[in-house]
Amino acid sequence: MTLAASETVVQAAQQKASNSSFYSAMRLMPKAEREAMFAIYGFCRLVDDIADDGIGTRGERNAQLVKWRVDLDELYAGHPPERANFLVDPVKRYGLRKEDFLTVIDGMDMDVAEDIVAPDLKTLDLYCERVASAVGRLSIKVFGMDEGPGFALAHDLGRALQLTNILRDIDEDAAIGRLYLPREYLIEAGITSTDPKAAIADPRIDQVCRRVARDAHAHYEKAAAVLAKRPKGRIGTPRLMGAVYGEILRQTEAVGWKPPRTRVSLSKSKLLAIVLRHGLFG
Repeated sequence: MTLAASETVVQAAQQKASNSSFYSAMRLMPKAEREAMFAIYGFCRLVDDIADDGIGTRGERNAQLVKWRVDLDELYAGHPPERANFLVDPVKRYGLRKEDFLTVIDGMDMDVAEDIVAPDLKTLDLYCERVASAVGRLSIKVFGMDEGPGFALAHDLGRALQLTNILRDIDEDAAIGRLYLPREYLIEAGITSTDPKAAIADPRIDQVCRRVARDAHAHYEKAAAVLAKRPKGRIGTPRLMGAVYGEILRQTEAVGWKPPRTRVSLSKSKLLAIVLRHGLFG
C-alpha cells in the first residue's frame, strides 16, 4: 500500500462515517486528533470487513487477521508494512497500545470462528470488551485522558455503545446468521430456537431486548459518572457519543422490538440539538 493508498484508508473511513452519528462527535475535534480517530476507525473497518463480508472460507479470513497481527508486530518494531502506514503517526503521536489493536482483532476472530448465536452473558461481555471497549482504550489516548479514568470510561461507554448497536441491528445480524442477544435472557423469555430469524420473529423478543437495554443504560450511567468528575482530556467527544447513542437507545425502546420492527435513526434536527447541548456547550 503506497502512502497515497494509506491516506485513502483514512479518507474512506471519513466517508463511511460521514453518514453516521459517530461523525458528529469527530467533527468537534482538532484536525490531528480527528485524523487519528479516523485512522483507528479505518483499522476497525478493515478488520471488521474481513469478519463480515463473507468472502473466502473461515480459514482464509482467519489467515487475513493473522496477517494483520504480523503487520502490527512490524509496525511496533519500527518497520511498518505499507498497508499499515496510516497508523504510524497516530501510534507515535498518541502512544496507542498494540495490545488494544490486537484485542480488536480477537473480537473479529470471534465472528470468523463461528457465527455468534445467543452467547451466554460472559461471552457477550467478552465480545463487547474486544470489539468496543478496546477501541475506547485507543480513543482515550487521542482524547488526552489519563489511563485510570480513561480506561474506566472505555470499559463502560464501549459496552453501552456496542449493546445499543446490537439492539438496533438485530434484523441485519439475523440476516447473516447471527444473534448477539444473551442466551440467559432468551431462555428466561421462553425463546429456545437457535435460528436467529426464528428467534427475533417471536414477539417475546421485546422483553429480551428491554433487559439488554437496561444493561446498556447501566453502562451509560457509569460512563457519565466518570465524565461528571471532569477528568483531564478532551471529554466533550465521548460525552457527545454517549448522548447520541443514548438517545438512539431511548428512541429504539419507544418503538420496541416486537416484529415488524423499524430501525431508528436520529433526525438532523435532533442530532443538531444533541450536538449543541452536549458537544459545543456540554
